[in-house]
Amino acid sequence: MPHAALKAPQQEDCISPRNFMRLATFIQSETGIKMPHNKLTMLEGRLRRRVRATGVADLNTYCEFLFDAKFGRDENVHLINAVTTNKTDFFREPRHFDYLTQTILPELKAKASRRIRVWSAACSTGAEPYTLAMLLDDFADKHHGPDYGILATDLDTQVLEIARRGIYPAELIQPVPERLRARYVMQPLEKTSSDVRIVPSLRAAVGYARLNLMDDNYPVGEPMDIIFCRNVLIYFDKQTQEQVVSKLCGKLRVGGWLVLGHSESIAGMTLPVEQVCNTVFKRI
Repeated sequence: MPHAALKAPQQEDCISPRNFMRLATFIQSETGIKMPHNKLTMLEGRLRRRVRATGVADLNTYCEFLFDAKFGRDENVHLINAVTTNKTDFFREPRHFDYLTQTILPELKAKASRRIRVWSAACSTGAEPYTLAMLLDDFADKHHGPDYGILATDLDTQVLEIARRGIYPAELIQPVPERLRARYVMQPLEKTSSDVRIVPSLRAAVGYARLNLMDDNYPVGEPMDIIFCRNVLIYFDKQTQEQVVSKLCGKLRVGGWLVLGHSESIAGMTLPVEQVCNTVFKRI
């Protein structure tokens, strides 16, 4: 593939107003993520890595190559990986997990559910689905079932690879209760390493796949009992939020639970759910 003359991007290298508008429109159409002008500096910083990786001369040359399809379609994936935000923690917003263990799982157990299906949408590097797996596995062990399976999806292919490996810096798993940490987290064999790893049985319980919440259809199989989709709607406009949540509800069985982030609201939306707890909704 021909490239422009190679040179290291300079710090003063900036995206032109025209190319910023083209990028913002493309990013929102592909991912739903709003890209207002106050995100320009952040976007330039992240795309400089793609400038270096592709070998083009500067940010505007990168944009021209991108929109003239000189890179090929794979670069669209790299661009999306570069602009997505992947903030995540184990046991993030812990009240949701309290509600899961104290209310949702006992109710499903009482209904003699044979297998609980859980979907962690926008799962990032895997902290949320592995948190869910720890709690479901621990509950099943204490109460002799039910069995469970977890689907975890994200738009970013790079974070999905991290999640599949299940290897994390030791400080990242500090929020995990000590009892669960002892059971589900392996310590490094080498004393020089500070990384830990999720145990194989728990990694096997989570299936990872790329899924774009902007797609018309969500190919996730049978209806879910529980869907976690937290702290992603905040990046969408109101219309996109309603479209996404409506499609999520379509993948939730009647009586199933949808869990959103604490800073997210679906007030005023016409959706087949009722609120049962703070940002926890039940399909009706």
